[in-house]
Amino acid sequence: MTGDDYVPPSDSVEVRTTEQLRAVNNLVRHRVLAVLRDGPATITQIAVRLDLAKGSSSYHVRVLERAGLIHVVRTRKVRGVVERYYGMVAKTIELPDPAPGQRDVLMQHAIDDLATAPDGSPRLVRLKHLRLSEARFAEFEQRLGELLDEMHAAREPAEPAATIAVAFFRPGEGAAR
Repeated sequence: MTGDDYVPPSDSVEVRTTEQLRAVNNLVRHRVLAVLRDGPATITQIAVRLDLAKGSSSYHVRVLERAGLIHVVRTRKVRGVVERYYGMVAKTIELPDPAPGQRDVLMQHAIDDLATAPDGSPRLVRLKHLRLSEARFAEFEQRLGELLDEMHAAREPAEPAATIAVAFFRPGEGAAR
């Protein structure tokens, strides 16, 4: 089984427990999940891809496995050692909305990833403040969702990774307008 022919057993998993929240609320584990979205990998392969110590990779994989977000998809014996390949339990992970006053975990991870992107790497970062009717807001929300779905469907696993993070929302009353 290569990464190309592994299909997670579920379409989606909802993060509900404290253990799951703790597991996804960590930048290294976020990056481990990103590696596994491309297909199953061993602890060593994850460590190499993320430039981590093997022990650190092992720790983060165990946390994600205990939280039920990844699982062993196959094993292989190599020179007397059992090698475990880990894969996602679902195609997507659904996070709850953040509690009032708390940061959005996905946005924070995206900002952290952006901050560590190599100098000179291509990027488009923009912030726009708008005033929109409810109807136009709903229209743009739908179109943005469709564009994100189209981009995801256009994935080419052999090509370099790209990340898109979108936050389209109405700011709270205290926010600058």
